Parts: sequence; structure tokens; C-alpha cells
Amino acid sequence: MKLSLSAISTVNASFAEDVEAYAAAGFDAIGLWEMKLPDDDAANRALLREHGLAVANCVPTVPSFLQLGIPGLEGPADPEQRSEAICASIERLATYEPESVLVLSGPLGSLSPEEARGTVVDGLRRAAAVARDASVRLGFEPIHPAQRESTAFVCSLADAIALLDEGGLDDVGIMADTFNLAREDTAEVVAAVERFTGLHVADVPLEEVPGVRVLPGEGSGRCAELVAALRAAGWDSTLDVEIFSTPDAFWSLPVDEAARRAHKRLERLESLGGP
Repeated sequence: MKLSLSAISTVNASFAEDVEAYAAAGFDAIGLWEMKLPDDDAANRALLREHGLAVANCVPTVPSFLQLGIPGLEGPADPEQRSEAICASIERLATYEPESVLVLSGPLGSLSPEEARGTVVDGLRRAAAVARDASVRLGFEPIHPAQRESTAFVCSLADAIALLDEGGLDDVGIMADTFNLAREDTAEVVAAVERFTGLHVADVPLEEVPGVRVLPGEGSGRCAELVAALRAAGWDSTLDVEIFSTPDAFWSLPVDEAARRAHKRLERLESLGGP
């Protein structure tokens, strides 16, 4: 099993700083956020090879088919422009040979649920065709219900599966996330494991703050419970820790310290429930 750290977890560090610190901490892989990547992809890939890091799950610069409500990350309002950007990102990120590229629905905004679903299904079909040609897995990520208005209207595993099934999107999987699935029934999460393209791990803080995550073992404990159940069910791919924080919490840490803390927590998760 590989251990990975998603680059948003050290949002203030550069890509080069991430790579050096993650490798030094003992990680096997990095989760790429395209917005942090320098333009020279050949040099970026060479740096990853030099430090022995594989690539786990990738997040496009424009990650959702409908406009985000997150300050600074809104992106274009036009769904056509967003689909074009996502497709271009899939082609670019595929050159890093990642485990998956993930996409989100985005929030409803002014659209009706029917209009939003139609727009997202159309976008997913286009993105799936590009991913197929690029030989990379595409994962559709349901988001925590508390972020319905800002990030995605698809906020449960069942809703994500239903949308993919209704759209005939057989080659699009589910990007799972223990934070987003913290309210889900464990048996239902385990039942969907064969559809997962990746697994982000983080805990819900004991005192919940909208959108904020903490390292596994520092919160509610659902992360450990879900990982143990998934490992017992056969999940043996990467554990990719992804932390959204605040400037005075995890995001305030120097990149090397953040990487060491995250790796120590992941080592404990790795031992849970393995077959």
C-alpha cells in the first residue's frame, strides 16, 4: 500500500518544496493540485522521479462542471468553458501517470436540480471520453453535505452512483473521501469499494468547522473506522491524506513538519484492517 499527501495540505508551499518534504517524510506518492504545478511539465516529472514519488489523485485547476462558490476558486461561470478546461487538464495531468483525476459537480447556483444534473452528465461524458483516450481513470467525488452550497450538489455516495448510472457513465468511478463520507453507513461505503478510483483520508474535527479537516486520529474517528472496513474488504491502493485547514492551524505548519505529522498518522492507518 502506498502513502500519499495531497498538495493542498501544504497550500503555502511550492511544488518543489512539497516534493522534497514529502519524499523526506517517507511518502510514496503525492496528490497533485494543478494550480500548484509550474508550467514545465517535463521538469516537474523529472523532479518527481528524482525524489521517487509516484502520483496519486489529481485535482484540475477548474475541478467542477458548475461554478464553485469558494472565494478565489470560482473559475469561469460558463459550463462550456469549464468542461473545456477540465478536458484540457485531464490531458495534461495524464502525462504524470496518476492513479486518477477527480472532478466535482459544483453547486446548483441558480439552476434547477434537473438542469444541473443534465449539465454535469454532459460534462462527465466529455471528460470520460478524454480520460479514456488518455488512459487515465476519472473519479467523480461526492462532497460533504455541509458544502452543498459552495462545492457540490452531489453530497452522498448514493447520489453520485445514481447520477453515473443514469448517465450510462460506466467507466467513471467514485473518488472516495473519508471526510465527505463521514455520515455514510459503513456497509454502504464498503459495498461500493470496487468503484473507487482513489481514497482521500482525513478526520472530521471534534468541534466541527465548515470545510475544515484534521489528520486521521485527531478527530471523530470515522476515518479509521472507514479505512479499516475498506482494507478488510480488499482496498490495497493508496491512502492519500488531504487536509483543508485554516491559516492558524495545520496550514500554518512548515511544509516539512506538516509532512512528517501526516506520514506518522498514515502509518497508523495503514495497519488497520488489512487482509
